[in-house]
Amino acid sequence: MFKRILTTACYTGALAALLLTLLQSLWITPLILQAEVYENAESVHEQAHEPLAAHDHGAVAHEHEHDAEAWTPEDGWQRTLSTFGGDLVVAIGFALLLSALYNLRTPAKAWHGVLWGLAGYATFCLAPAAGLPPELPGTVAAELTSRQDWWGATALATAVGLALIVFGKHWAWRLVAMLLIAAPHLYGAPQPAEHHALAPDDLQAQFRVASLLVNGGFWIALGGLSGWWFQRQVPGAEDMSAVAAVR
Repeated sequence: MFKRILTTACYTGALAALLLTLLQSLWITPLILQAEVYENAESVHEQAHEPLAAHDHGAVAHEHEHDAEAWTPEDGWQRTLSTFGGDLVVAIGFALLLSALYNLRTPAKAWHGVLWGLAGYATFCLAPAAGLPPELPGTVAAELTSRQDWWGATALATAVGLALIVFGKHWAWRLVAMLLIAAPHLYGAPQPAEHHALAPDDLQAQFRVASLLVNGGFWIALGGLSGWWFQRQVPGAEDMSAVAAVR
């Protein structure tokens, strides 16, 4: 069982990460680069209007900032490789989660994994994005800890709610599920005191749509691949598939 989980997560997670990185490079990264142009322009504008008193210690401050500045990948292969590394960790982690769930209910057919993938997409992407949509660089957001807490609570409530809807045998469980799914949104996601974004509204809209579509493709691929790979490794799965085909 452990071998099935591990091999499924590693192989299918790597393939899904490659797809995600490709889609991000073609669609997401260009939008981020455009937003960074506005962010850098605003930074230059603020520095140009600093009072003279602030420049008295400019050399010392610049030296400290240079020493404390963290390394960031340059545009090109460094950024793509860094993105793939992050995608790989995330994809394998989600694939481990799906594979563990497959041990509770093994997909009878490969495409059943796509349904699990769609459930993951709703849990970890759609539901949190309803309150905290993807934001471009230069966008004012609420405090990080509060956003993380709300995101985690929303994902957990959505996951439990979907499980109750699918596996619940009584209508009361489905009612509880709907309340669970709606609860984080009724409470409300944390918002900044004042909404402000440097990037234009149309660029923000493009980024949100692109993020949702790219993540949707990732989850469908991850669910389909993991369901197919896991189902192949179940003892007797090929014999059962052959019998089903004859019938």
